[in-house]
Amino acid sequence: MKLLKLALLLLLAAPYTYSQTAPPAGLADIQHHLRDLNVLGSVLYVAAHPDDENTRLLAYMAKEKHYRTGYLSLTRGDGGQNLVGNEQGELLGLIRTQELLAARRVDGAEQFFTRANDFGFSKTPEETLKIWDKEKVLGDVVWVIRKFRPDVVICRFPTTGQGGHGHHTASAILAQEAFAAAADPKRYPEQLRKVQVWQAKRLLWNTYSFGNINTTAADQFKIDVGAYSPLTGKSIGEIAAESRSNHKSQGFGSASQRGQVFEFFKTILGDAPKSDLFDDIDATWNRVNATGISLDINVIKKAFENEHPEKSVPALLKLLDKVEAIKDIYWREQKAQQLRDLIAACAGLWFESYANQATYATGEKMTITSQVISQMDSGVQLAGIGTGENIASINAPLPKNQMQVFTSTARATELTQPYWLAQQHGVGIYNFADTLAGYPENPDLPKVTFNFIIGGRSMQFRRTVLYKYTEPVRGEVYQPIEITPPVTANIEHDVYLYSTHQPQAINVKLKSFINGSGNIRFKPVPGWKITPEKIDFSNKKINDEWTVGFTVTPGSTAPGTAMLQAAVEVNGKTFSLGLHRIRYEHIPNITLYPPAQTKIINLEIKTSGKNIGYIAGAGDKVPEALRQLGYTVHLLNENEVMHGNLAAYDAIITGVRAYNVNDRLAFEQPALLEYVKNGGNLVVQYNTAGRLVSTNIGPYPFDVVNQRVTEEAARVTITDPAHPVFNFPNKITDADFDNWVQERGLYFVDNIDPKYATPLLMNDTNQAPAKGSLLVAGYGKGRFVYTSLAFFRQLPAGVPGAYRLFVNLLSEPK
Repeated sequence: MKLLKLALLLLLAAPYTYSQTAPPAGLADIQHHLRDLNVLGSVLYVAAHPDDENTRLLAYMAKEKHYRTGYLSLTRGDGGQNLVGNEQGELLGLIRTQELLAARRVDGAEQFFTRANDFGFSKTPEETLKIWDKEKVLGDVVWVIRKFRPDVVICRFPTTGQGGHGHHTASAILAQEAFAAAADPKRYPEQLRKVQVWQAKRLLWNTYSFGNINTTAADQFKIDVGAYSPLTGKSIGEIAAESRSNHKSQGFGSASQRGQVFEFFKTILGDAPKSDLFDDIDATWNRVNATGISLDINVIKKAFENEHPEKSVPALLKLLDKVEAIKDIYWREQKAQQLRDLIAACAGLWFESYANQATYATGEKMTITSQVISQMDSGVQLAGIGTGENIASINAPLPKNQMQVFTSTARATELTQPYWLAQQHGVGIYNFADTLAGYPENPDLPKVTFNFIIGGRSMQFRRTVLYKYTEPVRGEVYQPIEITPPVTANIEHDVYLYSTHQPQAINVKLKSFINGSGNIRFKPVPGWKITPEKIDFSNKKINDEWTVGFTVTPGSTAPGTAMLQAAVEVNGKTFSLGLHRIRYEHIPNITLYPPAQTKIINLEIKTSGKNIGYIAGAGDKVPEALRQLGYTVHLLNENEVMHGNLAAYDAIITGVRAYNVNDRLAFEQPALLEYVKNGGNLVVQYNTAGRLVSTNIGPYPFDVVNQRVTEEAARVTITDPAHPVFNFPNKITDADFDNWVQERGLYFVDNIDPKYATPLLMNDTNQAPAKGSLLVAGYGKGRFVYTSLAFFRQLPAGVPGAYRLFVNLLSEPK
């Protein structure tokens, strides 16, 4: 993540077609940033998850009021649902991080995070703050406030629990405590080596009306955020909808809004606003005793020529001198950087750096191309290009509208591993250095520094090194570069199940990013036999991929569950990392290097039947888990459901949220119920209460409701131990509900027809038992099962009892 030893060679300039990666620099953008210069105010919005933020208010503050605006999402949304794929947990958090960054590029706000992990739905803030480690997460919120220095802090949710989710309420509690703690030098004093204490003027709750919950009132303070910009031709409502629609994994595509619309607020701490959110806050240059700067900006705006923005550069340079002379460090840095970016835009400067390949191994030499062009006649000179302290001198003028191309080399030194995943972490928080709190991405990704002389003034900019290529369909595409281990090892499955003491083959796919030789082995596991001890490889080339196989056998003393870790030795160094790539067109490519390990489970389990039909839903890994048990799982399409021989399947399963995302199930449902009637076994996994394509999911009525049991260790009562689902082919006991992960279940059912058996009761602490997690009913010659239990989480996590119970649901006694 650091580039070293840059050797720069100037190449012959040539015409080049490119896609712009530099900040937008059109007239509308320049005019917007000219307005930004005259506003010295900041506002921070605080909530718990991606998609909690009010994009309409963020866009209004950033685009219309020109405040420095930020959104602090305490988590990365790791525990949410995924409508675009089957990623869960930290993988989903990576996707939602990029979706948030895409949203901020639209609405103009900045994005921040804490170390809190979204561990799933929580009913109380007390549970949330205990699992998160309140003091550490509070420290992150204080750190962000002290660095960002907001004049106004706004919460999405109240501290009184009306937000529903424990994370929501906890976010408001932490914001309220941080409001005071950030101003107290006795709180988190270690931070004061790098930042100063900061007291915001007021803390507000942005009240809301969602569905049947309305927390707004006529006597609350309100502002009209329905502004329209003739410069862009867009209203704030249009910008907000475009921003929110980036939350694709959550299915939050939004319609544009135009016209007057109000946002409501309650004052939590500080002085209540009377006419404006920034009442009694001086957001002008007066706050830094530089009233003349405002007059200079107004003169520049008035004299600005749309056809010749470069003519404003001399005046902007003089303004920069004045800004750099003010004593307030925070606003001096903020406004000086805004001015430098504005000067570059007006001068027609465009520059970028990209690597000649997408992937490099640590230690490998990188070749970097840098392009620079001055598209205006602004007399700009390129002084140098480099990284860190290694700035190579160029000292050459940039002729108007002629692309200059430079080549350099650098050493790839550190993995491009997301910083919050670099260390092992627990359920509640990620582990990283305190000073990394807030950053949405790695702050030290490879960058190239450009030094220019503009109007006799030295000016420095940095660009992140990307990989650029041309795709026949998408055209020019930019993606992050990857810096990888020399060799990665991906074990074929996340979980291996052993129902007997018979050996299993465990395959490992290796990929080399260097030319070299070495070996791979599994680290010893007490009670298990692994053969061979190691497997050598030699003369592997860059991008070679190959698979090796080990035989792993449980002994008589093998524990129920163990972790099997692969170790690759190459060039005298050992690595134990895999390679995982996440690819969606709506976000940049994501690459991470998870531990090269798998879970091996010595499981007492019997299966019945062989062939399973699976109807995909929003995305889960249940089919792969069932194949581990020896089932043949076939993904059914609509034609097969409507016209195929469904009797060939011992059971048919619908994936999670299938009745939310698959419109065709409304038409396929009669065929599925006919399959049950003729002797089949249909198992329907959970669906959310909203947007069901059919309300007649089962042969008899029930309603899907927003009821959950979120404590993974919540007490479960088997009310009918003699029921077949607890006895065939496996005897289910209380022990089968041990060691579940994240939750018991979600979106239980209610108003249940008495023809259904409800053989399970469960509840969170201090709540009444719920019976809607599992429904079983005979229908015709077959059986219908509806389950809200979170099997989609338990099976990939290798929870033994969940496997045994799920197999029983698939196995109707004949």
